[in-house]
Amino acid sequence: MKRMMIAASFVACWLAVPVQAQEHFTEGPVWAVSYYRIQPDKADDYLKWIRANYLPTAEAEKKQGLILDFKVFFNTSRRDEKDWDIAYASLYPSYAKALDYSAEDEAKGKAIAAKQYKTKDEAKQQEIVAPRLAMRVYIGTNFIREVTLKPLP
Repeated sequence: MKRMMIAASFVACWLAVPVQAQEHFTEGPVWAVSYYRIQPDKADDYLKWIRANYLPTAEAEKKQGLILDFKVFFNTSRRDEKDWDIAYASLYPSYAKALDYSAEDEAKGKAIAAKQYKTKDEAKQQEIVAPRLAMRVYIGTNFIREVTLKPLP
């Protein structure tokens, strides 16, 4: 009986945390942020590549409604060899839009890629982007909820 009371108390507290947090903020859109480390002596070539390919693609994704916005961030202080140099952030209206598969969104994305790389052949597109992959190391991706803090009464 004592274990059930402890378990019930734990569950009640666990469920109360999100409810309590909601009084402090309003949920907003979700950022998907991917982090990369640029290979030594490749920064100039890499930045030229992303200006020519990532920028037009992200602008087209925004125009097509696949994302709400996008940002690029540079990390100025590198703590160690596993730290990131550049991050790409895409803004989605919700976790569902950021994480769930959509055939319609995939078709729009493929059309954007075909236009950017001037071919519908996905194997040829992979050949075109391969040099970019050699210039960077993928560190990881975070999904971050944007919130608006509520003022105190």
